[in-house]
Amino acid sequence: MPDTIYIYKRSILQRLQDVLKRLQDAIVAAFCIIVFSPLMIWCYIRIKREDNGPAIYSQERIGLHGKPFKIYKFRSMHTDTEQHGPQLLQSPNDPRLTRIGLFLRNHHLDELPQLWNVLIGDMAFVGHRPERKFYIDQIMAIDSRYERLYAIRPGVTSYATLYNGYTDNMEKMIRRLEYDLFYLEHRSWWFDVKILWKTFINIVFGKKF
Repeated sequence: MPDTIYIYKRSILQRLQDVLKRLQDAIVAAFCIIVFSPLMIWCYIRIKREDNGPAIYSQERIGLHGKPFKIYKFRSMHTDTEQHGPQLLQSPNDPRLTRIGLFLRNHHLDELPQLWNVLIGDMAFVGHRPERKFYIDQIMAIDSRYERLYAIRPGVTSYATLYNGYTDNMEKMIRRLEYDLFYLEHRSWWFDVKILWKTFINIVFGKKF
């Protein structure tokens, strides 16, 4: 009985933390959209000037409760890069990247439109990076624990991103899952703060991940 009561109280506390986190994320996202709007306008203009293609790129990802949503980014690649199906970025200097796209990626500015995803509740600032169903199916065939991640919103940044980097192959995706599951079991307000702070420091000092 004591163990059951402890688990119940922990569940109530976690739900309360999740509600507060959602409220905090929405407020901070709205503030950041206002503050960074001049920078986002600059990014938009530079992308349009290079090839006159769409500046905002959207792609279906899988989010909370396994539901699909559209993630938004500034387009960093040429418009026909995935005409033959999903492909991962092969290197920091992948020839599919546009000139401005390479700059945006190197400085993580292509992620700015995801502030909208956070504002409307598709994503959180910290979670696990959302993946495409095409790759989730491959991960699930190896490790079905990926489904546990559907319990939380995916994030703009993640514990796995900091310590596993960009996933350009299935081996890294499976390793990333271990980090994501660790975050899932240990998530807290303070843990999120540390992840956000380390992400900020890495961006400021130009670390690629």
